[in-house]
Amino acid sequence: MAEAIEEYHGSRPIKRLCQEQEKDSNIRKESDGHSNISRAKMTIPVMELPITFHNLNYYIDTPPEMLKQGYPTKRLQLLNNITGALRPGVLSALMGVSGAGKTTLLDVLAGRKTGGYIEGDIRIGGYPKVQETFVRILGYCEQADIHSPQLTVEESVTYSAWLRLPSHVDKKTRYEFVAEVLETVELDQIKDVLVGTPQKNGLSMEQRKRLTIAVELVSNPSVILMDEPTTGLDTRSAAIVIRAVKNICKTGRTVVCTIHQPSTEIFEAFDELILMKNGGKIIYNGPIGERSSKKISGVSKVKSNCNPAAWMMDVTSTSMEVQHNMDFAILYDKSSQHRDIIELEEKLSIPIPNSEILSFSHRFPRDGWIQLKACLWKQNLTYWRSPEYNLRRIMLTVISALVYGVLFWKRAKILNDEQDLFNVFGAMYLGSTTIGSYNHQSIIPFSTTERIVMYREKFAGMYSSWSYSFAQAAIEIPYVFIQVVLYTLIIYPSIGYYWTTHKFIWFFYTTFCSSLSYIYVGLLLVSLTPNVQVATILASFFNTMQTLFSGFILPAPQIPKWWVWLYYLTPTSWTLNALLTSQYGNIKKEVRAFGETKSVSIFLNDYFGFHKDKLSLVAAVLIAFPFVLIILFSFSIEKFNFQKR
Repeated sequence: MAEAIEEYHGSRPIKRLCQEQEKDSNIRKESDGHSNISRAKMTIPVMELPITFHNLNYYIDTPPEMLKQGYPTKRLQLLNNITGALRPGVLSALMGVSGAGKTTLLDVLAGRKTGGYIEGDIRIGGYPKVQETFVRILGYCEQADIHSPQLTVEESVTYSAWLRLPSHVDKKTRYEFVAEVLETVELDQIKDVLVGTPQKNGLSMEQRKRLTIAVELVSNPSVILMDEPTTGLDTRSAAIVIRAVKNICKTGRTVVCTIHQPSTEIFEAFDELILMKNGGKIIYNGPIGERSSKKISGVSKVKSNCNPAAWMMDVTSTSMEVQHNMDFAILYDKSSQHRDIIELEEKLSIPIPNSEILSFSHRFPRDGWIQLKACLWKQNLTYWRSPEYNLRRIMLTVISALVYGVLFWKRAKILNDEQDLFNVFGAMYLGSTTIGSYNHQSIIPFSTTERIVMYREKFAGMYSSWSYSFAQAAIEIPYVFIQVVLYTLIIYPSIGYYWTTHKFIWFFYTTFCSSLSYIYVGLLLVSLTPNVQVATILASFFNTMQTLFSGFILPAPQIPKWWVWLYYLTPTSWTLNALLTSQYGNIKKEVRAFGETKSVSIFLNDYFGFHKDKLSLVAAVLIAFPFVLIILFSFSIEKFNFQKR
């Protein structure tokens, strides 16, 4: 193998592998100059736990396209007999070509895979991994930096600490720990900056990477897994991120990162390397050595002015295997390096004497009330700093109320025939459905943005679906209240409805419940669909069904019996019932309608099936709809996750 490698190394130009060496050297000096922050101990001690994995395999069902092309098996293997150990205080890198299985291995270790088949043994601190327990001591930094754009850096980290640190950590200690974490990842100077939206405003990509790390670090995890923390960053920004990662590793945590084509300075920041090839196989697992100087028998020495990571990828490429008729995975399996790893894995797979398997008495670090309180705190900040969402629907409501008020000016008491009746009834119907449509059309794109953040936070075990959903529902109430107050104060006197306390309160109550129902339908649709486009299409279908079965176009007595159940399941039908009955259910004025003379109250009963004696039932149903919808919303976010991994 030595001869083959040396021949290959000597026959290829090394200039392209070495272009960044001088720049990397300068950045290394700069990085060393900034690494004077003490990392001995933090306010909250960390539990040092190694991870071991033995003969780890991962399969997925072979895609139909591959089966049609003659692929021989029904399962596709993505990880192949992976064995290794990750230790506290040792910064490990997972490296390999695209498709080698780096992120797959990381996700399998983290327990984030939503499909496929896993075989093998994973142990934490010598004990078999229990996912519900492991997630409490795990920090997982995704490649995509997912944060709520309306929070500041400090608020994002504080929120994570509030929900992820155990209850015995008091408020003072929690805030001290947050400050330490911000200093560790060097975000303390910009802690009051809004996170913002990528490539639009707020934090730079490199700062967002460090915030991702901080949000996980503040949970005081024993293990931190990072998926390509330097992807998309220039060399200088990547060096800043890796410096923060090294600071974290020095606190005694087990840290592993996937990396792809790192610079020399980034590569040499790691202590150990797991190098993978296509097919999910390991071809090297061991120390990197100072300045990448670890000597391996059979491999030529990398030249001093070369990027060792790029050189390594070149000399272990598939083309090299074909050229020299060798399989580096087999060579590694027969090497002393592999035997050393097996010995280390076996040693760390044995629990420390007198130790106990890690367990927690509760599923979540904080109780349900604290979860709800924290979620409300975050939602309040998010809504208050989202004027484009709230002002838009409020302004549209005010404009619509003014238009309807002018269009139906003082028509509420002009009741002579069926045309007059349907004019005022139509004003009520159109007003309530228009506000509702504004609400769920606005909430769908807004809540979709937050949904991906919710997926990350739920996986981290920050809160239950019930706490999140009820906080989301509760934060809408004051904004809908303001919206309905403005609408009622404009529309009620403009159209000239009856000025009695009873009728006014009924009008406000009905419109408020209807508006909430539309909002919660929007939330439910977002939780049930994979993207905003599908949710919007379903919202349009919902509006159509609301119109057809509201009882206005076709009243309940005329709906076929096999469809009438949809009438009772439609919130708008109960809204129309409450609005018309509360306003006109006791009006004795006679009108000429469809060739007959009868009072308005009798017309409501004969034509729509509305009667004032049933108003209490209608009121109960109106308030029940929002509760039922939010329960369904909570259930759906608990059961459905459209992030497939």
